[in-house]
Amino acid sequence: MAIDPANPLIVQSDRTLLLDVHAPGAEDARAAVMPFAELEKSPEHIHTYRITPLSLWNAAGAGFAPSDIVTALNTYTRYPVPAGILEGFSDTMSRYGKIRLISPEELTGVPAEPEQAIAEELLLVCEEKAILEEIGAAKPLEKYLQRTAMGFRLRLIDRGSVKRELIKLGWPVKDEAPFVKGEDLAIELRTIGASGRPFAPRDYQIEAARAVFGNGGPGTGYGVVVLPCGSGKTVVGMTFMSLLKTNTLVLTTNVAAVHQWIEELLDKTSLTADQIAEYTGDSKSVAPVTIATYQIITWRPDKAADFPHFKLFRERPWGLIIYDEVHLLPAPVFRVTAELQAVRRLGLTATLIREDGAEDAVFSLVGPKRYDVPWKDLEDKGWIAEAFCTEIRLDLPEDKKIPYAVATSREKYRIASENPQKEEAVKQLIENHPEDQILVIGQYITQLESLARLLKAPLITGKTPNPQREHIYNAFKRGEVKVIVVSKVANFAIDLPDASMAVQVSGSFGSRQEEAQRLGRILRPKGIESEQNTSESMIKGRNSWFFTLVSRYTVEEDFAANRQKFLAEQGYKYSIQHWAD
Repeated sequence: MAIDPANPLIVQSDRTLLLDVHAPGAEDARAAVMPFAELEKSPEHIHTYRITPLSLWNAAGAGFAPSDIVTALNTYTRYPVPAGILEGFSDTMSRYGKIRLISPEELTGVPAEPEQAIAEELLLVCEEKAILEEIGAAKPLEKYLQRTAMGFRLRLIDRGSVKRELIKLGWPVKDEAPFVKGEDLAIELRTIGASGRPFAPRDYQIEAARAVFGNGGPGTGYGVVVLPCGSGKTVVGMTFMSLLKTNTLVLTTNVAAVHQWIEELLDKTSLTADQIAEYTGDSKSVAPVTIATYQIITWRPDKAADFPHFKLFRERPWGLIIYDEVHLLPAPVFRVTAELQAVRRLGLTATLIREDGAEDAVFSLVGPKRYDVPWKDLEDKGWIAEAFCTEIRLDLPEDKKIPYAVATSREKYRIASENPQKEEAVKQLIENHPEDQILVIGQYITQLESLARLLKAPLITGKTPNPQREHIYNAFKRGEVKVIVVSKVANFAIDLPDASMAVQVSGSFGSRQEEAQRLGRILRPKGIESEQNTSESMIKGRNSWFFTLVSRYTVEEDFAANRQKFLAEQGYKYSIQHWAD
């Protein structure tokens, strides 16, 4: 094999792939490795991918063979591929498909009657006796499985739990059991929105929906799409709905997001108002398309009680469940999601990072990652705004230094976060950007209340009534309000397309997930007539600015370093400045 030093890919023995984005053929190489490697970071020059057991099993599930991966690496590598890593691909990939989950009808050869519901039991089968013995000896699986001649019998509602336990053991299940069809629903995408503006999904939105849809057969129709905030994940969901044409339940983060989904569906699809319902604390209606919040689903009167609103999952013959901001899927919903493996599922998110480390639960219960695009790729094409990230460090006032020195770790973080010097810095930053629509975001309500008074700006917190929130958001969108102060309720699923600057005064202990969401508030392209302009040569509008205020020589600097690393890995230039009084 001839090695070309101009090739874009460097394959390392630890199964990491380094992609030189400036080398010839970099785009082709990226497309070649994405099916079997996970993107870890994508700064401006070198993108890092990692080949993991999960990524190899994803590739096997999509029909890739070990030889396909070897060919891709050899085609684009700059240096000889380490032999050791190639030898392990076949063994790892061969694990996928050895264990199959099927319906009993597959063994009997007697198909179910068309009107017959999906069987209440499924079969877990494997041709290798040693693997069956390993499964049978696994303590976590004892309560789910009953031994049969061919393998094991399990209840339909345990389908997700069994898959999750098996993947922890290193045995990914090839799930060939059928999905429920769900009740039919005629749904088409408009070409002219109800607002009168032309509409068409962008190329990557169509690709993402089709990547999850697959061929429509067993083993397809479920998975996760990872796209940056501001790139139109809702449109991916609507496109997927138009492919399946079935009753759909959408779960999202808050009431404002529910209303945005409803507005988008009415504007961009053929659905009518009587076909869409809201299921929240304010209104509990059910229709062929129902939009609910995670909060109402996980509400219960006390910790010992059941979750009464889990009944929503059985209110209609759903054929699709969409998990918006799937990385925030609450732990209690994992339980019911495990029971809903017979329903097609779509997860939408800007980041698969979960601060609780439960990424494996998303993989097992919602589905594998089917599609993602680096943030910078969409920025380069003008689909999201170019952002400049700046950390501004300020000294603690003299009267705060002693209290800070003797405080507990948690108290230190709060003292640093509520540094009163930040107020003057926020005020000057806003004065320096008179043309921008600005969000001031923070963690602590007393700090935000003080800032709102200083700036004479409206404040939105978790206690702000939904009608008042939407009034403020709409005034901001119309440009009647230039600055709003928001707590962490605005981290997720809020559509403020004209926001061009964010000032972060405090956050959740350096959460990478939170940083992705807060940056996403300002990434929507500016100065563009249509949010869904389909031209690849879109003219970029003005830039976006993301400022983080950090108290110097405090624990805030340590947490900020974690956030800084995340932004740098995503390709954003991150500068540090010191604030002068």
